[in-house]
Formats: sequence, C-alpha cells, structure tokens
Amino acid sequence: MAQRRQIRLLPINVANKIAAGEVVERPASVVKELIENALDAGATRIEVVITAGGRKLISVADDGCGMDHDNALMCLEPQATSKIRDVDDIERIATYGFRGEAIPSIAAVSRFTIRTCAEGETTGTCVEVAGGQIQGVTEIGFPQGTTFEVRDLFFNVPARRKFLKSYQTEQTHIRTAFMLQALSHPETAMRFKADGREVWNLPGGATLEERVMELFGRDFIASMRPMKHEQGQIRISGFVGVPTLSRSERSEQYVFVNKRAATAAVIPYALREAYPDPDHRPVVVLFVDLPPEDVDVNVHPMKREVRFRDASAVRDAIIAAVSDALGVIPRAHLEPSPAAAATPTTISNFKSQISESFPQPTHPTSTTPPLSPLNSSTPNSSTPPLPTLHSPLFTPTSSTLPLTHSPLSTLNSPLSTPPLPTTVPPPPVLIDETEESGGPWAWCRVLGQIHDGFLLVETDGGYAVIDPQAAHERVIYERLLSAAQSNEPISQPLLMPQSVSLPPADAERITANLDILRSMGFAIDPFGSKGEFIVEALPVGLERDDARSLLADLSHGIATSGVKRGTEKWRERSVAIGAAMSAISRTASLAPEAQSRLVRDLAATRMPYTSPRGRPTMLFTSLSELARKFGRAT
Repeated sequence: MAQRRQIRLLPINVANKIAAGEVVERPASVVKELIENALDAGATRIEVVITAGGRKLISVADDGCGMDHDNALMCLEPQATSKIRDVDDIERIATYGFRGEAIPSIAAVSRFTIRTCAEGETTGTCVEVAGGQIQGVTEIGFPQGTTFEVRDLFFNVPARRKFLKSYQTEQTHIRTAFMLQALSHPETAMRFKADGREVWNLPGGATLEERVMELFGRDFIASMRPMKHEQGQIRISGFVGVPTLSRSERSEQYVFVNKRAATAAVIPYALREAYPDPDHRPVVVLFVDLPPEDVDVNVHPMKREVRFRDASAVRDAIIAAVSDALGVIPRAHLEPSPAAAATPTTISNFKSQISESFPQPTHPTSTTPPLSPLNSSTPNSSTPPLPTLHSPLFTPTSSTLPLTHSPLSTLNSPLSTPPLPTTVPPPPVLIDETEESGGPWAWCRVLGQIHDGFLLVETDGGYAVIDPQAAHERVIYERLLSAAQSNEPISQPLLMPQSVSLPPADAERITANLDILRSMGFAIDPFGSKGEFIVEALPVGLERDDARSLLADLSHGIATSGVKRGTEKWRERSVAIGAAMSAISRTASLAPEAQSRLVRDLAATRMPYTSPRGRPTMLFTSLSELARKFGRAT
C-alpha cells in the first residue's frame, strides 16, 4: 500500500525553478523574453550583447518607459504583470509578455541585475538577484529605460546547464531569436553583439522590405514577391519567394501572428495548398493580423503556437494572398486534368480509348531476350513487343541504352546513341554473359515520360517505372561520395560567382562542413560575419542558377541525417544526402536526352533500387507477372 503523504506548498524558489523549466529552455529563450518586454515598454532602440553563447552574459538594454523603484521589485514576483487585470483581458491579449513568469523564472536560475529608470524620474534603481534571492537594491543615476543583465545562466541548476550545446550552437539559436524579433519590428532600431563583435546594427524606422534586405541580403529580397490581402478583419502581408527560392522543408517560413513569432497547424497547410510546386515549400515572411479576441496566444508554454477562432478563414486568406502574389491558381482549386476527368462510363467507350491510345502493331512479333536478374527464375517467353504510344499524356522516346561500366566521374557524358524507329523495335544490345552486369537489367529502352513525371522503361525482363527525383538523388549521392573518397572532385565553375546569405542555423552547418563540401567539388568560402558565402563552383550535376537554395537544402539534409553518427563517414553521407535533396522535381518534364542520361546514370550506380533516403527509385513488373495479369499461360 502506498504511503500517505501530506500535500504542501512548494517553497517559492523551488516553484520558480520549475517554472523556469518551461520559460527558460536555453539562452535564446532569455533573449526572446527580454526583447519582448522591451517592445512592450515602447522601446525604439534595443541592444543585445552576449558572451559565450549566452552562458556567461546576456544583456538586453532598451529606451522604453522604464520602471520606478516599486515596480522594479514587483516584477520579480511570480505572476506579477502590468499587461492584464482580469480574466476578460486574457481573451484579447495585445502584448507579448502577459503571464508574469519570465522575469522571476530567469532570475531564479541566474545572477540577475536590473537597472532601470522610469520616464520623468531623476534617479534610477538597481536590483541584484542571485538564484531568485534579492542581494541588494540601490539608487543609481540612469537614463530612461531598462537594462537586464543575466550572468552565469543555470549556475544553480547544473543538470540543466550540462544539457546546453556548444557556445557556437547556442549563439546560433540566439541569433535566430534576435532575427525573428527584428523581422517583426522593422520600425525599432536593434543591435546585436556577440563576444565583442557586432553582428547586426539595424536602423529604426525601416520598412519590412528594408529590414528583410538587411538581414538576408539583396539577392534574397529580389526573389521575393510582396503579399497584401484583406479578408474581413484578417490582414495578410509580407513576402513570398518565387519557386526558384523554394526549400524542401519549412525552415525558412517566418510566420508572425499579430507580430508575435508563432504559428498554427493551419498555416503550413495553407502555404502548401497555395504553392504551385507540391514537392517544395515556399520561403515566406508572413504576417497574419487579426483582432486579439480572434486568436488565443496562451495555448503553448513557450507561446510558439496559437489557436484561431476561425481557422478556415485564416487558411483561405493565406491561400489567396500567396496565389495573388505569385500569380498562380492554388493547387487546391485546380480542375482535374482532361485525362483524369475523362473517365469512361461504358465498355465501348473504354475500348474506343484503348484502341486510340494503343494502335495495333503492324510488325511481326519477336522473341523476348533472356530475362534480367530481376526475374531470373522465369523462363523465356514469346510476346509481342510494346507498341508505340500516342496518348497525350505520354512523351515517347525511343533509344536503346546498353549498360556501360563507366566510373561515376563520367556519368554525365552525353549519349551518342541515335533515335531508332518506333514501328519496329530495335534489336536489344546484350551484354556478354561472361561479363558481370552490375545493373538492374542487361539492356533497356526508354519509352517516354508519363504524366510529365515518371519514366517508363522497357527492359529485357519486363518494364520498369522510374521516379526521376529518387533516381537523380541516388546518382548525385553516389557521385559526391565517390568524389569525397577519391579526393578527385569534379567541379563546374559558375559563370559568375554567387554571394549567398543564409540564416544563422544554416550558416553554422555549412561552415562546420566546409572541408567536406570542398572535397566534393564545392568552391565555397565564408564572406563577412553574417552567414554570407561566396560560391564559385559546384559539383558536376548540381549546377543551378540559385546556389542559395542548394546550400539551404544541403543544410537541411545535414540537420536531418547528421544525427546518425554511428556509421562510418557520417558527415560525408549527411552532406551528400543534403545535396541529393536538390534533385529534379518528380514532376519535372525531361527532354528525351535527359531521360536517357538519367536511366543510364542510375543503372551505373552501386545501389540503383533506392534513393539515399530509402525511397524506391523504380517499380519493376516482369513479363511473367504481366502475362499472368492478362490471363495468359506462362
């Protein structure tokens, strides 16, 4: 039987440490909370100074309204706030801090100092706190405003302190937190210094466009389109990137609800539905403004998520804003394609369509060559060759691709095989039986691309449907790994060197892996101190106009795959996967030469059956399986 225990109130210092576990996740959380307090105080200038990734010092100074002596002491009490008075105020919160948790929680786990002076006061107040206990209160001469100093964060909670990451990683998180606040308040002058070095010095009175350009660079804003849409009391504004600036995930979607850096489940859904490319995510700086009573900002301990009273109205407004800015029709509103809409309703209609799309062959049947290793157990059979297709959704090509054993460094060599007639199937080019095949087929013939996406390929043992994106990922992945292991990278110089500016987290990953990138053929060097790089060359096969999108995708690949550090060469594999994620879209329309080259390159890889992320590159159907489905004897 469990022992009965008395219920007691926790000591205030213990309660504050527990609250700090929710509010103070890491040094960046402190920076966020203190900047929000400064904004609520009406500051027009905010300066943030950190040392050692925020572990040793975080200082946030503002020129806001300040506090008098009594308020400087009261702000250290739990649930003490000037933002709300009764329960009704919670339903219409228009400030950033309102729960009275931030200051006492931060003071409970640090050596904390407040220097402040209220508007109209002749003297200021200095309050020193250590681990939640007030050490001293003095009068000081101080200009109007408030400066918070947080030293030795988590000094009295060693279990929390040991879970902090490296100085550089924590500084990256702080830079991101600062950047989000700077984006949402371009009218406020903001300065950020780290370890004595100025990172950003942003003037006040700026427009959103000017602030975006200051944070991300001119090339970034040049690829963005302004958004402005009103629907009832919902206002959508900001910028959305053109498809060439898109990402494979959502890391560069900066979303603000009533100027608060937060999101809701409906927002990424709306952006996905509005964007024309289903395989990529738009880069956005998105502001959603609506009456405070129509949004609940108190549903997440860190206030990162909100809940809308009418989520469907917000969704529709975002879709309309993005679609208008890009001049596209949302994918959710598109009518079915003519081929998809033309569903046959009768057997006669179905037969008619089959006869139009698959005319009877006029050539004699031929004997199928020996089956490939994919179906080596099935005996040979005599079947008529595949007829030429004339469906409007089918792009025919007719080139026979004999498998060659070229090294990965030469996978991009152009094909010299001329087109062959489509009325008579070309004779298969077989590999000598004594020679090890090393590929998924002995010979193949690319028939074309269906639905502007998948490749249909006839092989010696049946047919295969290939996903170009997964196939290209495999080719790029093995090419980059081979270059890194052989120290013989093959680079393609860019016509003009590109200057690339990346967000703090992406810039940190790229900087940490510069040696690996260079071994794979990237000619890239850091430039400046704000996450900028100069790119002069890229590996063969990864040439694209927008080097920024490539590096951003590469950073995401490192972040998602680099956690598996137990395998050998995990860093090389992480970088290669990141680069492979920049592969062509599954729905990209490829020229016949590009189709043939991609199939040949895939066949020459060591593992042609899956992408480096584990997705299948092809689905194979053997001749015996095809005959069985049609009820033929095998």
